Amino acid sequence: MNALPPALDKLATLLSRLPGVGKRSAMRWAFHILGEPSTYAESLARALGELFEHVGFCERCHALAEDALCAVCQDGTRERTVCVVESAQDVIAIEQTGSYHGLYHVLHGVLAPLKGVGPDKLRLDGFEARLRDVDAVEVILATSTDVEGEATALYLGQRLGPTGVAVTRIATGIPMGGDLEYLDQSTLARALAGRRAMD
Repeated sequence: MNALPPALDKLATLLSRLPGVGKRSAMRWAFHILGEPSTYAESLARALGELFEHVGFCERCHALAEDALCAVCQDGTRERTVCVVESAQDVIAIEQTGSYHGLYHVLHGVLAPLKGVGPDKLRLDGFEARLRDVDAVEVILATSTDVEGEATALYLGQRLGPTGVAVTRIATGIPMGGDLEYLDQSTLARALAGRRAMD
């Protein structure tokens, strides 16, 4: 017999579907929401509704947007570099560094032939035309460094070769504060191969 009221059980079940949230965490969250004033739950429900009502994808770069174009694509002061990323979350992560001032292109995935994801499943329609439209001087491939991310970067590098736009790959290697003895061999090998002159 389930001692939980059905509404609480339903909320916990829905919360447990979030990435990284197990059944216990979901139940804690559900009880927390229940313990808050009802206005909190109402605000939470409204925010979830507004999320799907107002947030979509930018027509140009496919990042998150509340209008036809995202804030980055609307900003006329951005540099003529285009950073290619796997997801909208990657755009947010890069923007939070404050060190990149160019444009983006969000693929919404990576090549994964074993999962049936080929180039036709990525958001690449009109990509080369967009590079011409913004007169791009560089494309930065910022996909992950796993096998699928590397395959995607290799594919894009070959595809973009004929465009004449400089194509670069984000650096990989030792994280700040990292100890060499704790790094895996692949990371250390990449760090050695990608070494640069001291400034």
